[in-house]
Amino acid sequence: MFESTAFAMAQGQGSGGEGGGMSGLLMFVPIIVIFYFLLIRPQQKRAKDLKRMQEDLKVGDRVLTTGGMHGTISGISENTITLKVAEKVKIDFDRSGIIGLQSTGPDSK
Repeated sequence: MFESTAFAMAQGQGSGGEGGGMSGLLMFVPIIVIFYFLLIRPQQKRAKDLKRMQEDLKVGDRVLTTGGMHGTISGISENTITLKVAEKVKIDFDRSGIIGLQSTGPDSK
């Protein structure tokens, strides 16, 4: 007697729960789309722009490092950049440590 009642209740809940699960899943689709356009896509664009800026650096550019140091590029190799931060003071930085370009050319102060 109890077995047939429990079996019938389980079948009734399973059939009604399927429709609710599908509508719940469909509600997440717009949320995922909104997150993509408001958070993920702009972050990917910023990362792409930063990488392009780091690849296009040239001697004489004034830059900002991740540590907040300002300097003028005096030498460039494949992975490192030498910055002149003061008279007779040059420091090597990893190319990925450059986060901003202040101005271009040695005459723009």
